[in-house]
Amino acid sequence: MPDHPGELSTRGGSGEPRPGTPTGGPARSAARPRVRASWVRSRRYGVSPEAVEPVFSGSGLTDSLFYECGAEVLGRLHGTLANEPVGLVITDAEGLVLGRWSEDQDINRSLDRVHLAPGFYFGERTAGTNGLGLALADRVPSLVRAGEHYVVPLRRYTCAAVPVLDPRSGGLVGSINLTTWSDASSDLLLALAESAAGNTSALMQVRAGGHAVRPAPRGEVFRVVADRLPGAGPDPCPSRAWRDAVATARTAVAGGRLVTVVGEPGVGKSTVATLARQGAGRRRERVLLARPPGAAGVDSWLALWSPALSSPDTCVVVSSADALPAWAADELAAVLPTPSPGHPWPLVLTAPSLSAVPESLAALVDSVVEVPPLRHRGADVEPLARAFARELRHRDVQFTPRAMRALSAYAWPENVRELRSVVRDAVARTDVVDVHHLRPEVLSAGSRPLTRLEQLERDEILRCLTQPGTTAVQAATELGLSRATLYRKIAQYGIRVPGRGGGPAGE
Repeated sequence: MPDHPGELSTRGGSGEPRPGTPTGGPARSAARPRVRASWVRSRRYGVSPEAVEPVFSGSGLTDSLFYECGAEVLGRLHGTLANEPVGLVITDAEGLVLGRWSEDQDINRSLDRVHLAPGFYFGERTAGTNGLGLALADRVPSLVRAGEHYVVPLRRYTCAAVPVLDPRSGGLVGSINLTTWSDASSDLLLALAESAAGNTSALMQVRAGGHAVRPAPRGEVFRVVADRLPGAGPDPCPSRAWRDAVATARTAVAGGRLVTVVGEPGVGKSTVATLARQGAGRRRERVLLARPPGAAGVDSWLALWSPALSSPDTCVVVSSADALPAWAADELAAVLPTPSPGHPWPLVLTAPSLSAVPESLAALVDSVVEVPPLRHRGADVEPLARAFARELRHRDVQFTPRAMRALSAYAWPENVRELRSVVRDAVARTDVVDVHHLRPEVLSAGSRPLTRLEQLERDEILRCLTQPGTTAVQAATELGLSRATLYRKIAQYGIRVPGRGGGPAGE
């Protein structure tokens, strides 16, 4: 099997590898582009190729929804693989091992020796190129076999790992990893890991109430107008927090700094990044908004717009830069032209946080601008709602005072993206938006996810309460409930229906 002098071979089982030294690169047969890029990063991180240096943090976050669901899925899978030499591992987004399942004592002892154990970090920065580290770095399922590992003692294993995304936010929450001996059959290893990760994500969605965040479009590259809010005409947001974020971003761009705009999903990061390029003498600038595609399409996506970086009149806003595979970020960083006086960086990034940006790009960033969530920008709700309604209907749409109060009182956990969706859904059905045209979740503030039956009950209560002129007594009668039971359920579901007289429905 060895393809270079330093390649290791194993005796199988728990036998120790014969001595060998790395040659500075992965085996020629395994020199896939993603693996080569990972080796380069491993060297840059200063990872020793001779041994896994333990980085221990103690217990990780095992009371999260991700761990609860992942542990349940892996526990069931472990029951079917009890006699197989496979270690099943769950990690957080940073590569911290949260749990491990295996009945095979040989592989358990071996994994302990390389610190693939609960409480230890096992990402690329700690263990170099390995299955779970590569899956987290590139955010795609990864299989790393034998000599593809960067650290010599890991070459006795084959590792399959799959990143897990939160079905509510779309953010990376961790990975599922299956590890076996390098000379064992591994054809089904990645398929098993993918199945376990998919089941974990599905279980998270069910236990979160069945609602998944609608993913933002991906893989798009399109031109935007630098002094306009995309799709909604001139920037309608009057809040001080929003204006300050835009002004700070503009100042940073004008000062020649590479800017990353950060914040929660859906707050308007791409809009701030776009508006940051507006300034004296820049109204004619061509601004491209590029959203990363799935990993399989990144090559053609980069080729489509990266030549524009050399144009002095073009800026590219890379939205959701955190979704870039690490190798793609490395390539992008390598082709970025050096800024010069009067010619700022041709790139602005957006991400949930700077720490989420791949390291090769994050190292170039020298200015971070945070966009506050919509719940902290109450003054923006009404003008944005009216702008989104006008965008769909091509004319002004009326909102009743009750509807606008309901919109203003809602916390908007998915921010501007959710407001736009709610408004577009309402104005597609009416010329005058009232509370009964709004989605039920806008009129409730429950503190926990609801089961499907609870959602149906809540929605039926809201249907009755939001009918024009309906009182609580009338709603209770229609629902077949006593008035006391109705009030109890209103409190249970956190239902808030602005009324004319302070009651639940204008009572």
